[in-house]
Amino acid sequence: MFPEDIQIVARSIVESASQRGIMLACAESCTGGLLAAALTEIPGSSAVVDRGFVTYSNEAKMEMLGVPKDLLDAHGAVSEEVARAMAEGVLAQSNAVAAVSVTGIAGPGGGSALKPVGLVHFAVVGPAGVGHVERRFEDRGREAIRMEAVRQALGLLLDQVTG
Repeated sequence: MFPEDIQIVARSIVESASQRGIMLACAESCTGGLLAAALTEIPGSSAVVDRGFVTYSNEAKMEMLGVPKDLLDAHGAVSEEVARAMAEGVLAQSNAVAAVSVTGIAGPGGGSALKPVGLVHFAVVGPAGVGHVERRFEDRGREAIRMEAVRQALGLLLDQVTG
């Protein structure tokens, strides 16, 4: 289902998390479950993947992850602040010790001058610390942006389970 490079990283995450006894979870907006799908495609992932949250709407971010409404109002769903709140919410609502979140604009619409199509924010929390990455992927279409976002999120999660 996924390109080989994504499968290789997902396999490394599952193997490393298994060896270290680390449970994982994720929160996704623009990737719509693709990150969880990439992880759970790997045999043995059930031992380390606790759950995934697809929080596409602001209401879902608030209800499922506890993202404060005032944070969404002040910064918008596609922001560092909301990505961090999503990742922290994953840990609060799961049995995971490492979590990653993804929120962005995959297009083709929805972008603006300040937040163009291809803008994606990621946050990660876990044993290796807390981090945030902002990426502006080239607008090569919705599918390409979403796959690049999965690659970036997997890389951040890999750092958590190997670092």
